[in-house]
Amino acid sequence: MTVSCVNPFLLHLLFINQSTFEYRERIRKELDNAVDFWLKYSHDTIYGGFFTCIGRDGKVYDELKYVWLQGRQVWMYCRLYRTMDRFRKPEILEAAKAGGAFLRKFARVSSGQWKCAFCLTRDGKAVKIQRTIFSECFYIMAIDELGRVLGDKDMQLEAEQLMEQLIYWVKEDSSGLGRPQLPGDVPTNSMAVPMMLLCLVQQLTDGRGQEVVHKYRELASWCVQQILQHIQRDGTAILENVSPEGAELPGCQGRLQNPGHALEAGWFLLQVSAEQGDAELRQTAINKFVELPYQKGWDKEHGGLFYFLDVDGHCPTQLEWSMKLWWPHCEALIAFLMAYSQTKKPELLETFSQVYEYTFNHFPDAKNGEWFGYLTQEGKVTLDFKGGPFKGKNIRWFHLPSLLLYLTPDMLNNVHVW
Repeated sequence: MTVSCVNPFLLHLLFINQSTFEYRERIRKELDNAVDFWLKYSHDTIYGGFFTCIGRDGKVYDELKYVWLQGRQVWMYCRLYRTMDRFRKPEILEAAKAGGAFLRKFARVSSGQWKCAFCLTRDGKAVKIQRTIFSECFYIMAIDELGRVLGDKDMQLEAEQLMEQLIYWVKEDSSGLGRPQLPGDVPTNSMAVPMMLLCLVQQLTDGRGQEVVHKYRELASWCVQQILQHIQRDGTAILENVSPEGAELPGCQGRLQNPGHALEAGWFLLQVSAEQGDAELRQTAINKFVELPYQKGWDKEHGGLFYFLDVDGHCPTQLEWSMKLWWPHCEALIAFLMAYSQTKKPELLETFSQVYEYTFNHFPDAKNGEWFGYLTQEGKVTLDFKGGPFKGKNIRWFHLPSLLLYLTPDMLNNVHVW
């Protein structure tokens, strides 16, 4: 009598071999489609910079220009041009240079000041300023990456000078942001701030010498510790807002969970753990910031990640809490694939596959290109524009190509290494 059995390892390896080709081809196609869409429809050849409010079919429906997206698009063109041979094209470089020139000329609200506008008119006049650091963050990313491509040391210096201003605003005195402390306003550690600063540290130090790495080492450690404070409820929840001392806050603000942000923080921490060889941080990142937010945030009935949740099960006060947005799914794909590439644990790749199927079955627009951004809880498109003026804390252009860059053939090939 013979007993046949299938080796689970061989099945897993077969899954990898079949899936890698499919992932690679689909991702390559989506990246090419996204770049083609924005090259075709977003460039303002008269005033410079990029249109950001673009409809489903590519038509501009508002000429206002949002600085976050200007910076992200410059960064993306430069990163594509610098790191991927097939995008090393004159039109991409020229677009990046034109976008960078528009930013440097108009984004800062007045001469001698570092504060950047949130929104500009088509010809560059400031319309609105936010009392946050995020316009400045994406300005830094754009200028630093453009400086790398052009070999322009002045741009690198400008990026580092603005970074010093951000550090001062965050750690020393936030009055320069125009946000006075009101009597009833509770001091808060919002996870978005240390996340973005850590992202900037990784941008400014990437590929540069030990002198630059040393310059930002203390800040990187501070960011990591600030992010880790958001592990709450004895390790069973990641909360979006905590006190500066790392304690849970009262009310809706304190109970808020944002699965997408937690997953984003997870892969930021995984990058740090890989750079530093910190196995403990890697395990914390995977257990608490990758697997836990997915377990809490995945809609078991309809699939996809909820936008917001209340840790105690109350209905979140954010009206869009149950919607499925493009960017948390992009963050989940990056996080799970990065976690798998560092651990080779099959269950991480299986979850990546689940998120991949939902994402690529729901968000891409097969007819017009690019992705939809907002779905109902059931997964139906509810807002069909491709670029908007204000989308929470993220705009599609940054997240989609960022995801596709991280899912390059080289990274996918890592799954063969055992």
